[in-house]
Amino acid sequence: MNKINTIKEEVKKIIVGQEELIDSLLVGLIANGHILVEGVPGLAKTTAINALSKALGIDFKRIQFTPDLLPSDVTGTEIYNPKSGEFSVKQGPVFTNLLLADEINRAPAKVQAALLEVMQERQVTIGDTTFKVDEPFLVMATENPVEQEGTYRLPEAQLDRFMLKVVVGYNTLEEEMEIVNRVAISGFEEVSAVASWEDLKTIKEDLKKVHVDEAIKEYMTKIIFATRFPKEYGCEGIAEYIEFGASPRASIDLYKASSAIALIRGNDFVTPLDISYIASSVLRHRIILNYKAQAKHITVDDIIKTIIETIKVP
Repeated sequence: MNKINTIKEEVKKIIVGQEELIDSLLVGLIANGHILVEGVPGLAKTTAINALSKALGIDFKRIQFTPDLLPSDVTGTEIYNPKSGEFSVKQGPVFTNLLLADEINRAPAKVQAALLEVMQERQVTIGDTTFKVDEPFLVMATENPVEQEGTYRLPEAQLDRFMLKVVVGYNTLEEEMEIVNRVAISGFEEVSAVASWEDLKTIKEDLKKVHVDEAIKEYMTKIIFATRFPKEYGCEGIAEYIEFGASPRASIDLYKASSAIALIRGNDFVTPLDISYIASSVLRHRIILNYKAQAKHITVDDIIKTIIETIKVP
């Protein structure tokens, strides 16, 4: 458990605040999930994943998604050699350990699909050859919530492939002052490799040993079912606003993410507190609201909060 804290502390050398983002990246790595991050520019999203790669001594690559990007710019392509008359494979930036897909909604559906294939299957087909991507493999995709001109909305089926959606907000006044002091006066410290892929494998093995009680499993499942059938779970007030509830993949991801959070906190069992901490991130991109919710300015986070407050804690 100490190894996880060591990694976190190393990342915090250059990341001030943003505890939820750091935790989410660790959850994704430990539980084999991918992260969607929404936030305005300049909130250290790129810096966080880059710092994590350095702390673990693994590869990091970044793709800036633009409307003219092609699937081959992500996955790679076959290149013809006129001298030998043969094709050779040039692997794309997706062949890495940590991949930042910056502003994923700026690229068209075909490019998004190329990335989502490798996220799900952890392999890439170029020509007739299929290549496995190295372990560990995590995609952190970002969306800018402000500027929506020239963007391509991610379909719900694609959003469902992300284990977590994290909304990154501004730092507090004290944190912002700390950032200014560090940058202007002393500069950021260097991030050192404090763990390895072997350490991460050990942590992943520890995840399997985290105990989840039957009552806790039922509590998680009730939360998911309350997004689909709110009236049956005492949430009549929100029923009229939900178009579609969370998929079965949400149940799996809530189980895995809660276990990972428990492990990060140094526990070998899951508590309702772990579930309530991570539930919004697991569910906020999986619940679809209707026009009534939009008209009354009701957000997905409002719906999740009501469900968490209503479902009886075991």
